[in-house]
Amino acid sequence: MLWLVLLCASMQAWAGQVAGTVMQLNGPLFAKKADGKVKILAIKSEVESGDTLLTEKDTYALIKLIDNSEITLKPNTSFLIEQFSYEAQQPDGDHAIFSLLKGGLRSVTGLLGKRNKERFEMKTPSATIGIRGTTFTATLVGGMPAAVLPSPVASSSLAPGLYVQVIEGMIHVSNTGGAQNFAAGQFGFTPGILQPPVIIPSHPDIQFTPPPAFSAPSGAPTAGGAGNKTAAIDCVVR
Repeated sequence: MLWLVLLCASMQAWAGQVAGTVMQLNGPLFAKKADGKVKILAIKSEVESGDTLLTEKDTYALIKLIDNSEITLKPNTSFLIEQFSYEAQQPDGDHAIFSLLKGGLRSVTGLLGKRNKERFEMKTPSATIGIRGTTFTATLVGGMPAAVLPSPVASSSLAPGLYVQVIEGMIHVSNTGGAQNFAAGQFGFTPGILQPPVIIPSHPDIQFTPPPAFSAPSGAPTAGGAGNKTAAIDCVVR
């Protein structure tokens, strides 16, 4: 609870700054604003610091941030842009603090992370992820932390906790229990905030299968579905 209270306090201070744009989308995507209002987002919609982005059960969403980093959200994900500030000529003002509250994502490092990697944090209930010039995935499984290592079988049988996979570069995962670096090709598991992150020997079989269009260069047209709706349509849900 304390973790969530601190998130809300810091979110209010940064709310309203444009952080990025929705570039690809294949289902409903919502943004809960710092003032509690909820908007339905479309391709080309802007997202802001203080927004909590929410995907539905079949939705993948690709967000391109203003430093050219990318966040791809999985279905059933809740992702808070706690703080994001980037100006090309003012590196001292860089801030990138996110919170993965539920679900999972893929993160691709942009210009901010390359010049000020220590200013990037991806918080989760189990641990905080720092980057070293990186492409990685992070997925939260279940609602309660576990004190045992996961079994690499079907996702429904996985122990609750944070799972990470490093595709490129390196990440640093830390919490009250300890810290661990994960390099490209490695998989990690953190049961809870009091248990240290550990390397696991094989892929935990967590699905991450965005539509093929998500692999196209950002800004490329999307065939069918939401991709034909290129105009930004922000609808307030009251």
